[in-house]
Amino acid sequence: MASRAGTVAQPQDLVDITALLDAYYDIAPDLGDPGQRVVFGTSGHRGSSLKASFNEQHIVAITQAIVEYRAAQGVTGPLFLAKDTHALSEPAQNSALEVLAANGVHVLVDARHGYTPTPALSHAILTYNRKAAPGAPQADGIVVTPSHNPPADGGFKYNPPHGGPADSDATGWIANRANELLENGLRGVKRIPLADAQAADTTGKFDFLSSYVDDLPSVLNLDAIREAGVRIGADPMGGASVDYWGEIAERHHLNLTVVNPTVDPQWAFMTLDWDEKIRMDCSSPSAMASLISRMSVGADGSVPFDVATGNDADADRHGIVTPDGGLMNPNHYLAVAIDYLYRNRSGWNPESVVGKTLVSSSIIDRVAESLGRKLVEVPVGFKWFVPGLLSGEGAFGGEESAGASFNKLDGSVWTTDKDGILLALLASEITAVTGKSPSQLYKGLTDQFGAPVYARIDAAATREQKSKLGKLSAADVTATELAGEAITAKLTEAPGNGAAIGGLKVVTENAWFAARPSGTEDVYKIYAESFKGEEHLKQVQAEAKALVDSVIA
Repeated sequence: MASRAGTVAQPQDLVDITALLDAYYDIAPDLGDPGQRVVFGTSGHRGSSLKASFNEQHIVAITQAIVEYRAAQGVTGPLFLAKDTHALSEPAQNSALEVLAANGVHVLVDARHGYTPTPALSHAILTYNRKAAPGAPQADGIVVTPSHNPPADGGFKYNPPHGGPADSDATGWIANRANELLENGLRGVKRIPLADAQAADTTGKFDFLSSYVDDLPSVLNLDAIREAGVRIGADPMGGASVDYWGEIAERHHLNLTVVNPTVDPQWAFMTLDWDEKIRMDCSSPSAMASLISRMSVGADGSVPFDVATGNDADADRHGIVTPDGGLMNPNHYLAVAIDYLYRNRSGWNPESVVGKTLVSSSIIDRVAESLGRKLVEVPVGFKWFVPGLLSGEGAFGGEESAGASFNKLDGSVWTTDKDGILLALLASEITAVTGKSPSQLYKGLTDQFGAPVYARIDAAATREQKSKLGKLSAADVTATELAGEAITAKLTEAPGNGAAIGGLKVVTENAWFAARPSGTEDVYKIYAESFKGEEHLKQVQAEAKALVDSVIA
């Protein structure tokens, strides 16, 4: 049977929203099943009510744990509470508010009763804390979102006062305490009815949209976009950025069209992802098929937009579509963004470094070197970029999974979480200032530095093998060559900060691979890249799998 990837979802692909919401309230987790316990990954606790992994009991336990954690950390300012458009997000936000209000926490929810992108939450936290008097109480936040995950999923993420994702010390404590509360039948959880929580003196309103949209001129050259008349097509993909894009167009007088303003918790309008699932992944050609199609050249040679962009459900990721290049590979766009920004941000610290994850393309290394900038390579997870973005010492941080943020024009912090709206608008600024599309500029970079070929594959592994992979040391790898080239580095710690990468990275002059265990499936992931073409990449992948399998056997 031919794959349906890239085709519009059919009725059989849609989640039953009534069943999903009923399960949220009715199903209690079996804590003997590891899949039904609270587990924080790189982006919070995620799961589905239908699988007993994201239910009301989980949320009230996690929220109580966050209350206790923030109190222990001396965080006594307001807590910003936000949600995206997933069906489970509103009930989870309500459950959280019931617990927060019962504990006397000052909570600020969206003044428009709408949806809030993750970067708008981060921006709100940072803005509040920057304006607060020295020694005054600091704010933090919770965003209810599973990001680009399918419609049946829910997610719950805590952002402490630094505005970015909580680190593993915080999430580990919160998860352990939440599971303890679940094991004790929720004794210790304070809670009041929703109506009382909404009416509580401690519950207030905050205009996330205005705070974020009105501040955009501090981080982007919107004048250049407007004066050049760049035609922008923005697809919120049914997510939390839906109202933001229209306001950006109106308030900043941009030639911007919201190509799909629909919000539908089933995401019935979506084209199916590579595995025939509905997933709002704006870096996936299959999930972005509708927007890519709209950018096709017409019979008269015209295209509707100079730049088209997509965002996932909480708008922390970006997808860039150009008339000449289609959907850009996230690595390609990151390289262009870095090259452009460090040449066009005179207000940034001249010593600021370039931040990337260790599974991002090595063309970024070559771009950074050409700019005379130090490259800081960190493990997977945006939390590693937070200190640099806050201080200005790391003015840009980006991940291969289409997530990035960067500092304001004056070098001060904008967000410490991924900002898909920001990176999408940057594509228009780049077009306006250079007169070229980001994909044309990437071609120029490959002419200068070579054209890398990049791919990720999965390989089967047992839980024991995954555990062994996550604990490897460089000494465990005895190989000296990879795909015909001498191995120049064997890494189990990120060179940028010495943090464990939870896997292995092997580097040669023209290629590299990284292997990391999956947190949810019985596989490990092999990321690989070669500057010597497709055939060499396949050789790298094959030898990488053989090497890893021999070490974890």
